[in-house]
Amino acid sequence: MTTTTTEADTGADPADLAGMFTAYGRELLRYCTRRVGEQVAEDVVAETFLVAYEQRFRYDPTRGGVLPWLYGIATNLLRRHRRQEVRALRALADTDPGADAAGDRIDAQRTVRKLAAVLAGLPRRQRDVLLLFAVAELDYAEIAMALDIPPGTVRSALHRARAKVRAALTPEGETP
Repeated sequence: MTTTTTEADTGADPADLAGMFTAYGRELLRYCTRRVGEQVAEDVVAETFLVAYEQRFRYDPTRGGVLPWLYGIATNLLRRHRRQEVRALRALADTDPGADAAGDRIDAQRTVRKLAAVLAGLPRRQRDVLLLFAVAELDYAEIAMALDIPPGTVRSALHRARAKVRAALTPEGETP
């Protein structure tokens, strides 16, 4: 997790919309932007805080902090935007490097396109787990809370997603 503040430090709780936004708005925006782009991400983050406030009575502090709960809400909202996300990843995978002369830049672009295609092709749960781990930097327990799945499922989904990404990015003839 990237944040160093805790709910106790910030006073953030689900009933304090402004406190939650101040404490966690940037982290959620960063995560959402990496998934769907800046314009959609801003809408998703705003909707995340609205849903969190409306459903504040459903928050259970015994299950974990506010941030994983917010990531869970955001991830569910991002699923609504999945078509846009997959289209964007596929479009990135289909882009032509064009007339770029620098070999390193072309290789990097190919890798990005290949990674985008792999991410677009991952099952939803594996993609969500991988992105919450890699982008949001949540730990297994926080991901489990965010997605409302057992920690063992998080571990297996992350393992499978990593294996697929590794296999796709390993040059032919090499062992991952």
